[in-house]
Amino acid sequence: MSDGRDRVLARVRRALADVPRGERPGDVPVDRSYRRAHGERTAEEAVALLAANLAEYRSVVHRTAEDGLPGLLRTLLARRGAVSVLVPAGLPAHWTAAVDARRVDDLAASTARELDAVDSVVTGCAVAVAETGTLVLDGGPAQGRRRITLVPDHHVCVVRVPDQVVASVPEALERLDPRRPLTWISGPSATSDIELERVEGVHGPRTLEVVLLETSRTPDALIDGGG
Repeated sequence: MSDGRDRVLARVRRALADVPRGERPGDVPVDRSYRRAHGERTAEEAVALLAANLAEYRSVVHRTAEDGLPGLLRTLLARRGAVSVLVPAGLPAHWTAAVDARRVDDLAASTARELDAVDSVVTGCAVAVAETGTLVLDGGPAQGRRRITLVPDHHVCVVRVPDQVVASVPEALERLDPRRPLTWISGPSATSDIELERVEGVHGPRTLEVVLLETSRTPDALIDGGG
C-alpha cells in the first residue's frame, strides 16, 4: 500500500517540479478552448436528442403544450395511484390545477420519514443537457429543496423546451450559479451490486417521468456546437 502511495506522490512532485512555490491556482489562466459541444443542431434536434438520452437512462418521457399540461399531470399521478403530491411553493399553480391528489407543501421542518410517505413530487428544472440526458435542479422556486426530489419514490420533472435545453455540460455550467445547491439527474436513481445487478431507488426516486413542455420560442434556432 505504501509503495503505491509513494509512486503516486512521486509523480505529483515531478509534475509540479517547475511550478514556483508561491504560485496559486488562479494565477495562471487555464486554456478552455476545448470543444463546447459536438456539432450544431437546431433547437428541435437538441430536444429530440434530450428525449432519446432520457429514455436511454430509463426515464419516461412525455411531450405536451401548455394547455395540455394540467391534464397530463393529472393522468400521470392517477396512473401512479398517487394520493399525495409534493408541490414546491413556486411551481406555477395552473400546472397542478387538475390534479386530484392531496397537495403537500415543501416545508423546512419536514422530516425524511414524512417525505418518504409522499407518493409523488412535481417540479420544474433549471436546465437540461441534450448530449447527456441530464436534468439540473438548482433549488429555484419551481424546484424546491433538494431533498424533496431525493426521498419520494416518484418524481415528475417539467422541462420547458426549447428554452431550458442546452447542447452540452459546458453550456449548462454557463447558465448555472455554482453557489446554489445543484442536483444533476440522469435517469432514476440506480446502482449495481457486486454481481452487477441493477437496483433502482437506492438514493433517489425509483421512477422519473420527464414532461417536455413546448413553449412558443422559434423551434429552428441553432444550438451552436462551437469549435
